[in-house]
Amino acid sequence: MQKSSRFPLILLGLYIVVFLICAVHPYDRSVWFAENLPIWIVVGGLFWLSREYRFSNASYLWMAIFPLLHTIGGHYTFERVPFDLVTDLFGFERNHFDRIAHFSVGLYAYPFAEFLRYREMIKTKWVIFFFPFCFILALAGFYEMLEWLYAISADPKAGIAVLGSQGDVWDAQKDMLADSLGALFVLGIGGVSRVWTREA
Repeated sequence: MQKSSRFPLILLGLYIVVFLICAVHPYDRSVWFAENLPIWIVVGGLFWLSREYRFSNASYLWMAIFPLLHTIGGHYTFERVPFDLVTDLFGFERNHFDRIAHFSVGLYAYPFAEFLRYREMIKTKWVIFFFPFCFILALAGFYEMLEWLYAISADPKAGIAVLGSQGDVWDAQKDMLADSLGALFVLGIGGVSRVWTREA
């Protein structure tokens, strides 16, 4: 997918529409704010960065998935997102919408690799795969610590909702696994070769 000035604006418009809809009567306003704050930072950061560097359309597409899913999760709280079709189809005992959202975090490995390559910060092909993957793992661990800090300092009900463990003591580890699988997926479907040959 080639670079275009219109495509990221279309995705931004889609996010704004979803945000406005999900801002109306969320399940818990404090949870909604806590879940949307990191998204505002991400979207604002990308908007600021676009003045200096324009990613490929493929990168913008990958990056758009996480804000959209997370905004929906913030409206319902992740364990209450209507996801029964998938839950029943696979016989899950919990709502795995949050795992899908964490998987989408890993998709940021592709634009990160693209940025490093286009700025010629990395000269070795295997590093263009390994470094973004490690970046996603570090980011995932850092975010889990932020969630934990919020959970122990906020109102107990809101803290549990943001943590979203749904009774799973290994929730943080599984979330980080989902993040890493998203990175492996996006880097492993030919993303690295396209970045390396500047075909992204």
